[in-house]
Amino acid sequence: MKKLAPLLLIAYIFTACQKPQSFDYRDLKNFKVDSLGFDQSTISMDLVYFNPNNFGVDLKHIDCDVYVDHNYLGKYILDTTMHIAKKSEFSVPSQMQVNMRNLLKNTLTSLFATDLLLEVKGTTRVGKAGIFITVPFSYSGRHKFSMFN
Repeated sequence: MKKLAPLLLIAYIFTACQKPQSFDYRDLKNFKVDSLGFDQSTISMDLVYFNPNNFGVDLKHIDCDVYVDHNYLGKYILDTTMHIAKKSEFSVPSQMQVNMRNLLKNTLTSLFATDLLLEVKGTTRVGKAGIFITVPFSYSGRHKFSMFN
């Protein structure tokens, strides 16, 4: 029995220290244009995700590139820490500056479309008990929205 105790302890440590799974994208809500300009515009939205992990994690940093209809829209960086409960849905309020010259040059038709392909590629830092790892993520999906609601 005494020889079994260390093995049980090692097994417990390996199961307790599982690598966090990446978050599941669920929805994009409250998309709006905060300011519209010829050179630069500001857009905001709430990105809804689900934490599939059986434990809560801390989200420390998000760094990603956003594309609309395969055209680069801009870079989004969130540099704040938020706690995400286990097996729960959560919302990340997002705001980013968009270079309109780049967007208009490539996607003038996107301004009037109601169905756009949104792609997000990047990394996030997640962790527990002060130990953080970088987790890559990628999302691609079609969304119905209009710049002129």
